[in-house]
Amino acid sequence: MTPDAPARHVADSHDLIRVQGARQNNLKDISVELPKRRLTVFTGVSGSGKSSLVFGTIAAESQRLINETYSAFLQGFMPNVGRPEVDLLEGLTTAIIVDQERMGANPRSTVGTATDVNAMLRIVFSRLGSPHIGSAQAFSFNVASISGAGAVTLERGGETVKERRSFSITGGMCPRCEGMGSVTDFDLSQLYDDSKSLSQGALTIPGYSVDGWYGRIFSGSGFFDPDKPIRKFTKKELHDLLHREPTKVKVDGINLTYEGLIPKISKSLLAKDREAMQPHIRAFVDRAVTFTTCPDCGGTRLNEGARSSKIEGISIADACAMQISDLAGWVRELDEPSVAPLLTALGATLDSFVEIGLGYLSLERSTGTLSGGESQRTKMIRHLGSSLTDVTYVFDEPTIGLHPHDIQRMNDLLLRLRDKGNTVLVVEHKPETIVIADHVVDLGPGAGTAGGSVCFEGTVDGLRASGTLTGRHFDDRASLKPAVRARSGVLEVRGARTHNLQDVDVDIPLGVLVVLTGVAGSGKSSLISGSVSGQQGVVTVDQAAIKGSRRSNPATCTGLLEPIRKAFAKANGVKPALFSANSEGACPTCNGAGVVYTDLAMMAGVASPCELCEGKRFQASVLGYHLGGRDISEVLAMSVTEAEEFFGTGEARTPAAHTVLSRLAGVGLGYLSLGQPLTTLSGGERQRLKLAVSM
Repeated sequence: MTPDAPARHVADSHDLIRVQGARQNNLKDISVELPKRRLTVFTGVSGSGKSSLVFGTIAAESQRLINETYSAFLQGFMPNVGRPEVDLLEGLTTAIIVDQERMGANPRSTVGTATDVNAMLRIVFSRLGSPHIGSAQAFSFNVASISGAGAVTLERGGETVKERRSFSITGGMCPRCEGMGSVTDFDLSQLYDDSKSLSQGALTIPGYSVDGWYGRIFSGSGFFDPDKPIRKFTKKELHDLLHREPTKVKVDGINLTYEGLIPKISKSLLAKDREAMQPHIRAFVDRAVTFTTCPDCGGTRLNEGARSSKIEGISIADACAMQISDLAGWVRELDEPSVAPLLTALGATLDSFVEIGLGYLSLERSTGTLSGGESQRTKMIRHLGSSLTDVTYVFDEPTIGLHPHDIQRMNDLLLRLRDKGNTVLVVEHKPETIVIADHVVDLGPGAGTAGGSVCFEGTVDGLRASGTLTGRHFDDRASLKPAVRARSGVLEVRGARTHNLQDVDVDIPLGVLVVLTGVAGSGKSSLISGSVSGQQGVVTVDQAAIKGSRRSNPATCTGLLEPIRKAFAKANGVKPALFSANSEGACPTCNGAGVVYTDLAMMAGVASPCELCEGKRFQASVLGYHLGGRDISEVLAMSVTEAEEFFGTGEARTPAAHTVLSRLAGVGLGYLSLGQPLTTLSGGERQRLKLAVSM
């Protein structure tokens, strides 16, 4: 500092995020200092503790502190979120997590609605579209057109007068499909057994058993005889069972609203995206419901009025169906001074899609169909144009699935966020992204219990020179084989036209390792999913979410839990069902989930540990049974490596369980715990788990 330079203001001294004594999950009492307004990359093998430090400690504590700023009234509706296992956290700022979780299960959510591009596009069409049909909501597929009229009583000049008033709302929703883009056709034989009466359990819909709440409502509604077989119902009775509009009824002395089966199912079971449904619900929907493109709107979700208004021959439906890179070019060609600022903002957002490697998407694409990497990058669009600064952005492997050409684009976007005055924390494996870091924290040296320590903290050059596992392999490059294996045959693909494929013909060699390459959106996944997967002898091992609920874990999805339950039952002379958290042995408070989920409506839901079982998922009586000195909750808390040794020898020796565990260890998942929820696994971990199941 020169003699004439002003003294540094004390407010400018808070330039570090300090973490001391972090012990979350496998972290071993570690301490780090992270520079603010810089890009810090966290490296290390899978399971080394990167996510435990970044997401489970820093981001979790930031969000917990934000929740505490709400009023006592609001906090009364929110569960207590425990403080992370850490001695000290200083210098935290508001954390925004940009992870690879799917963007929601609402089938109405599209790429356009999730990023507010649709909102800007609707305003443009309301101003420039011809013929003019109304305000921006006239182009929204979530707003229905309604009208009404009635008399109002007014006091005027000391007299009471009545006047007729009317109103109308012009929305863009297609009345046939109600803005969903598809219509449903129900197989009635899958809804009920017409040879039985309601009291005999005729309804075959999940959750509609005769003793259940819905079953009691239908039986006690009074619209039909509950002891009469459904095949003998009159037309009116069958209409009331299937299609009756919401009607107030009294069942067992309780005032309720009765609704026919089909509207009831549509509003409850079909309200979520199919992939987000529980397995038994998904199976029922696949059996009972057929989805077809709406014949009135052609799948655009919009009514005729919204589709008729056009700008230079393009309707809003046409614009949303365009590839975003093409739409960005179309918007740049629009020259209208009255909406110039809006067109500039819209064009910049669309250009961000292209820069981030998502130019191949369309705005009408449902968010439920996006991959983990696509979801993460779509979330980034929201923040690139944000006016917020001094925010901590937390990314989980943002370059996963990206072509080297697109990784540089992603790096530029991360640096742009940093240069706006934000702190950027990135969990990453790829050297191309690690190299742009201002600061690196390398965790390890191994995975699970063998990790959780800080192996290196400093610059990228320092990491290269370090003797850590990451440092030694930082500049590794694969070498070419001198010879390759001869193919044993070919898998023929002819005329592939899925998504953007243009009548592709290809012969895929069999018996060898084949790699498909190309930039993001070039059609690689379309070729595999549309023309290769599903063929005889083809097993698909992708990074998509594994079918199952949030109760699912590696032990349940691999079939490992079955031999473990039988071993416990045999050793203790009791039923295997006691050792299932989804059956008789489940904790009655959390129903075997281990946590209690609280839906916070418009805010993200929160899970808090069950106070009765303390997260162990089982009744206390079940935990009194042991195998090899361990109870069932202790076994499910073991890592794969620990469990492989436990079930391999001694009193707990179980060959069937040991075989599955060996496969899991063989694909590099030895650090996973057997009871870890599948929702917490990364895309790569899910892929390796599927590979182990298929071996």
